[in-house]
Amino acid sequence: MHTLIVVAHADPASLSHAVAAQVAAGIASAGPGHTCEVADLAAEGFDPRFGRADIDVHNRVAPPPADVLAEQARLDRADALVLVYPVFWWSMPALLKGWIDRVFANGWAYDAGADGKVAKLLRRLNVHLIGIGGATAATYQRRGYSEAMRVQIEHGIFDYCGARVLRSELLLGWNAQGPAAQLETARAIGRDVPAAALRNADAAAA
Repeated sequence: MHTLIVVAHADPASLSHAVAAQVAAGIASAGPGHTCEVADLAAEGFDPRFGRADIDVHNRVAPPPADVLAEQARLDRADALVLVYPVFWWSMPALLKGWIDRVFANGWAYDAGADGKVAKLLRRLNVHLIGIGGATAATYQRRGYSEAMRVQIEHGIFDYCGARVLRSELLLGWNAQGPAAQLETARAIGRDVPAAALRNADAAAA
């Protein structure tokens, strides 16, 4: 299977990039035939601003711009999507949110019909979410941030399109603990990405 790993951090020396690299290494070690591509949105200069052209795409009066088509083609090639991002203000960075805003377009990720019904067009896609934050797990639980992020991202974005979130991981408190444990977790997640897809396929067929 083929996996697209999307990382959204402006600093190539960040923990987010190190985690993405370990996920890729884990996928490569999972066995022959498993491949991955890393999309570094900051380095590639992806424009996250939802503009007039994107409104026209949403209204189905114009085709997607070339940069959006390129990202959709990446996703069309992938069986699984892994998002790696730092938690900014208890959500994903604007760069990654803008990538979703523009790429997960009406007519490609979902189909909003005139009758008000929505067709989910990404049922084939398996999604793994890896958020990285400095606060502790206790802080996330006490303030309700974990549940808020789950509803916003897992349900509000991916469930709307029919994509299955097979894993949602928050790597937290690394400022105090050091990054070694998070990097090992990231490699283990990568090794499990193909197996998770197989488990999901078996469950769907049961």
